[in-house]
Amino acid sequence: MTGRAWGVLLVLCGAIFLEGIDVAMLNVALPAIREDLDLSTGTLQWVMSAYVLGYGGFMLLGGRAADLFGRRRMFVLWLVVFLLFSGLGGLATEGWMLIVARFVTGIAAAFMTPAGLSIITTGFPEGPQRDKALLVYAGTAAGGFSIGLVVGGLLSAIDWRWVFFAPVILSLGILLAALALIPASPRPDRTRQGVDLAGAVTVTAGILLLVFGVERATHVPAVWTVGTVGAALLLFLAFVVIERSSSSPLVRLGIFRSGSLVRANVAGLLFAAGFFGFQFVAVLYLQELRGWSPLQTSFALIVIGVDAVLSPLLTPKLVA
Repeated sequence: MTGRAWGVLLVLCGAIFLEGIDVAMLNVALPAIREDLDLSTGTLQWVMSAYVLGYGGFMLLGGRAADLFGRRRMFVLWLVVFLLFSGLGGLATEGWMLIVARFVTGIAAAFMTPAGLSIITTGFPEGPQRDKALLVYAGTAAGGFSIGLVVGGLLSAIDWRWVFFAPVILSLGILLAALALIPASPRPDRTRQGVDLAGAVTVTAGILLLVFGVERATHVPAVWTVGTVGAALLLFLAFVVIERSSSSPLVRLGIFRSGSLVRANVAGLLFAAGFFGFQFVAVLYLQELRGWSPLQTSFALIVIGVDAVLSPLLTPKLVA
């Protein structure tokens, strides 16, 4: 690869590294955030969930936006949004402010990530060069999570707000490098293409209502929970109807005829649920019940990050 190609790859790896370190640092800082803002456990889990819900709900729309409006433009624009709302999260004085900031930060990542990945798949020729770039990209994402656990412990010992301010500094450096190194994308052909905004809104709203209903189930009457979950299911049904009738659907429903694809996605869903759920409970247990410091907790959990780093490096060799 040329020097400029390596420069572009490093910028894109910096962005995915930023996402990994951002999530990991917040995990370790949760007890300090709860104590300072006087949050309940339910509200605290929304601080974690808000980012994931924004990220997952708008990821498909982010990929389509990169195709329609230009990969470089979407990458740079949403990197700026990520920077701004990460900083606003550090200034939060109420739980709802932090939740909103995390939700918008997750949306920004949902648009930024597919744009960056698309730059790699279109900017590097198919073959060993692209494979190498994708391998470095995946390893960097996992490395960000591992390093974020340690850095989050160090910053939380000073002030939890630095967990949000540190990504601002890193984002600014990546932004300046992106403006200098990433070439402008060709003007996209938008002929007969559209943005399935209705699909993105319905599926995200459905996920939000489902999570909200489950989280509040022990605090409200059963009828309220049934109503909330029922409304979520109706939104999912509306999403299916929208995708079937849309000329540019976010998800082509025919792909679910593939049994191997469905099984792989269900396995991935269960793994992610267990992975993040365990971290949330483990951090609170180690710091609030066992009396461990944030740094001790981060070192205890770093083994998870080691596994995440090795997986993208070893898996291609195992399945080859």
